Amino acid sequence: MPEILRTWLPHLMEYSEEFWRSIEETLQMLLLSGLFSFAAGLILGIALVVTREGNILENKVIHQIIDKAVNLFRSIPFVILITALIPLTKLIVGTFIGVKGAIFPLVVGCTPFFIRQVDMALTDIDHGLIEAAQSMGISPLGIIFRVYLKESIPALARSTTITAISLLGLTAMGGAVGGGGLGSFVIRYGHNRFYQDITYVSVIVILVLVSIIQFIGNVIIKKTSH
Repeated sequence: MPEILRTWLPHLMEYSEEFWRSIEETLQMLLLSGLFSFAAGLILGIALVVTREGNILENKVIHQIIDKAVNLFRSIPFVILITALIPLTKLIVGTFIGVKGAIFPLVVGCTPFFIRQVDMALTDIDHGLIEAAQSMGISPLGIIFRVYLKESIPALARSTTITAISLLGLTAMGGAVGGGGLGSFVIRYGHNRFYQDITYVSVIVILVLVSIIQFIGNVIIKKTSH
């Protein structure tokens, strides 16, 4: 088997240690930035929905601030955003290269996308359920947890799956500006040196990761759907 791999994938075998390290870096970026983006996106997404006109915590100022910020950051291409954030990234984490330097820009780039996904998921909740909860005297916080979040679990699982797959793509783009991971690995060897075996295998790895994320998402959606 090793001889066959050296024949068909000579460059990949030559840089195999770096290849495995790049996969590990991609997973680190995906998990760490995903956790931060999920937490921030869920909180701000809920705030965006409940402060909308006619909702349980109506507040036009807060709603407009979140809404405009989301639209602003979603309109900036990620490669430009990660470059623009270099001074702030260096100030916060001490570096703007490698996995450590990629986490903050990934969170900033991914969170607005997830906020909008949360917004769509929670907005689909039957308003009659909210009115019923209010008539029973349930507090706004109780409505958020017992109605908004409980009733939208399948939709949130679907939104999280979509966001995680999108975030995986952002980690690859981050490699263009020294973010590390598979994106950086493919640019250095697959693109700059025209080592096509490295490019093809890296594409397969990305497809496998996407399939795993989608499979996990589908299982959660199936188990939480009424």
